[in-house]
Amino acid sequence: MASLTQLTVTAAAEKFMRRMVRFSEHPAGGFRLTVTPGGCSGYASEFSVEAAPRQGDSELAVNGLRVFLPAESRLMLDGVTVDFADTPTQSGLTFVNPNAAACGCSTSDPAKPPTQAAVSLSSIRRL
Repeated sequence: MASLTQLTVTAAAEKFMRRMVRFSEHPAGGFRLTVTPGGCSGYASEFSVEAAPRQGDSELAVNGLRVFLPAESRLMLDGVTVDFADTPTQSGLTFVNPNAAACGCSTSDPAKPPTQAAVSLSSIRRL
């Protein structure tokens, strides 16, 4: 696992991000990850491969991989582990927040722990 400030990226997530960058129009660019609140104690996220960071983004290095994070996403990812899951029921990035409170709302998905949110591969968009 590669740790960045208070953000941890697992080897599986790093491998996924590297593949996205390598097979994109910008193989020398970076992986841009935007995270917003979504779901029950979870995150909604979007990602893209960009040639360079956007204004206001921070650039993090994960073993040489460039990861671009907008300011709002950096704040939300404090203490979070970014992982990648590829199972029959889930495929994509997952976010594990050990500081998230247990959810008591009726919208939580009992099939997933409340501190994880999956990002579907269908959310990949080209800019």
